[in-house]
Amino acid sequence: MSTSLIVILGIIFLVLYIIGAYNGLVVLKTRIQEALSGIDVQLKRRADLIPNLVETVKGYAKHEKQVFENVAKARSALMSATSLQAKAEANNQLSGALKNLFAVAEAYPELKASSNFQDLQRQLEDTEDKIAYSRQFYNSNVLDYNTRIKVFPTNLIANWFNFKEEEFFQTSEEERKKVEVKFD
Repeated sequence: MSTSLIVILGIIFLVLYIIGAYNGLVVLKTRIQEALSGIDVQLKRRADLIPNLVETVKGYAKHEKQVFENVAKARSALMSATSLQAKAEANNQLSGALKNLFAVAEAYPELKASSNFQDLQRQLEDTEDKIAYSRQFYNSNVLDYNTRIKVFPTNLIANWFNFKEEEFFQTSEEERKKVEVKFD
């Protein structure tokens, strides 16, 4: 083989590698966006369940106005959050407000026995599980992407095309504590 053919094949291989690496990074970045969208869907579902839950509890606990206001504020903050950090903080705030709401519900045995309340509680638990899965899915995609942009030789292409690290969706210290809510 002549030297010029080897150089041409080398250039073709290099160009194909750069295209493949770039496309791989774009795919990973798109997966992160899709995973974040999955979190948003579940957070919205959760936020949509909350007014029904609040109204159900309100019917039994009319004098617990501050608890209801806190849940409404936290829900509003979650719905208006735009950045990943703001969503995480608003989600933590909403989790705390819901704990207080369930603590109020604990004081009303007839509420705990209500089939409407029990159905809403099941839906909320299901949504919480889906949020946890969505976070895990998002963080797995961020891990893959962040690893890819740091390892050689893909890091050269990532730097060249200005791919930046993504943030993990993290929980607060408060959320890491085990919470037990019982409605017997």
